[in-house]
Order: sequence, then structure tokens, then C-alpha cells
Amino acid sequence: MRDGAEALDYLFGTGQYETEIRNRCRWWCWLDLKLLEIDGIEVLRRIRSNTITQQLPVVILTSSKEQSDVAACYELPATVTFRKPVDFNQFAESVKQLGLYWLVLTNRLRSRRSCGSRKNKHREE
Repeated sequence: MRDGAEALDYLFGTGQYETEIRNRCRWWCWLDLKLLEIDGIEVLRRIRSNTITQQLPVVILTSSKEQSDVAACYELPATVTFRKPVDFNQFAESVKQLGLYWLVLTNRLRSRRSCGSRKNKHREE
């Protein structure tokens, strides 16, 4: 999306995305903090305040070195905050590492869910 306002319209199916027929379910959201119109922290705040999107995993991308930005993200909370390098090759490698981290994390979450459902199944028997 071009800015924070468009990102919110896309996520919530409003504005120019209101009549678009598609699955509104999101697997995760990649969000830059430095957006026009509405900044990334406000977009994250709105994502977390909506019951439909409050559990949506949000990956924050930022070039900011301000600790206050990172702290604000984790207070809302963001799922993970990722400082993006300016150099493209370093950025590509960092995204690759983030993808591996995400894969491991989601596999662990799936394992916990399936273990929990097996425990409940045994209790019912």
C-alpha cells in the first residue's frame, strides 16, 4: 500500500477496497513505521483495537534507530520488530533470516496446537 490510510482500507475492506470481493483473512502484516497519511504505529494501534485483526501477526519494518519507536511497537504489541538495512543485499539477507525465524515460530505454534488437541482427545476417551 502507498500509505497508512490505504493500508487500513485494505485490512478492513473500506474505502477503495470496500467493494472488492476477496478473502479478507490475513496471515500476517508487514508494516513500515514511516508511512504517509497515518504512521505505522497508528496503523498497528488500529489493528490491535479491532477484534477481527487483533491477533494478526504484525512484522514491523523500520530504518529508525529510535528506541522509543521500538518500545511503542512492543507496547501495542507488534509480533516482531525488524530493523531494515539500507543496503539492498543486506536487506535481502535479513528478510531471508526473518523468513526462517517465522517458519520455525509457526511450526512451534502448530506443534503446540496439535499437542493440545491430542491431550483433549485422550481426556475425552
